[in-house]
Amino acid sequence: MSVAARSVLGLLGLGAAFGAGCSTAGSTWMAEPLTAKNTSLVGRNYTPEPEAPPVRHGVRSRTLGSGAPSEDAAGAPANTPVAGGRSLGTFRNTYYDFPSEADYEGPTVTLPNRSCGKIAEVPQAFFEAICVQGSGTLRRGATVSFARRDCECAPLCPRTGQKICFDELDAREFPWGRGATGKPITPLLTVAVDPAVIPLGTPIYVPELDGMPRDATGGSPHDGCFIAQDRGHAVSGQHIDVFTGHPSITALWNRRVPSNAGVTVVLDSPRCARVTP
Repeated sequence: MSVAARSVLGLLGLGAAFGAGCSTAGSTWMAEPLTAKNTSLVGRNYTPEPEAPPVRHGVRSRTLGSGAPSEDAAGAPANTPVAGGRSLGTFRNTYYDFPSEADYEGPTVTLPNRSCGKIAEVPQAFFEAICVQGSGTLRRGATVSFARRDCECAPLCPRTGQKICFDELDAREFPWGRGATGKPITPLLTVAVDPAVIPLGTPIYVPELDGMPRDATGGSPHDGCFIAQDRGHAVSGQHIDVFTGHPSITALWNRRVPSNAGVTVVLDSPRCARVTP
């Protein structure tokens, strides 16, 4: 099964195209308004599935500040004080990862840069994945991330109807792509958010994800702490999209805490001091 097929697991369904961030460090793209006709992507690896079930409220969470299961933060209304932080309530949860050209075959298309030069010839299926998801890795090891839309030289992205150009980035600096702040994103740390709800750069604690495995062998459990570093297509309102990095982790986390089940988002948690700027 290809990355594109596997990464469908656990991701948000089709909907109206809400604004998605497109930024590079020092660029003018961050200043563009986010409208239904202005839905460019960067640093986002988003694959839609046919439908998204409604958020299930009242999900179980952990008592903040302890490891014991509790109901005290689950589905709490926005701005509700809870032990160890402030709950914003229940959010839709989804997961996204990072496509690799090496996992795709078939007919090729030209992947253009912002000046309409050729970055590489890549499989059509890989192009269709990154033109929606925003970033990916080339077979030769370089990272590519969204540069701008409305590129006359770019192939049409079937899922968005946009013509998108890309930047080729140094994989040593951007091994997993570029987020909405222009900085690198990190698996199991970065989440995409609606900046009108959670400002970029904000640490968040998600009790339901506290204790999740970091890989298939277990490893040290996740502490439930993340940073809002990205935004993306259809990530709107009370919705967080967790960057897993790998399709296998997307599938693993989706089995443990299914997409769209609903999770609690908490600000100002002392548990997340390690990710606080």
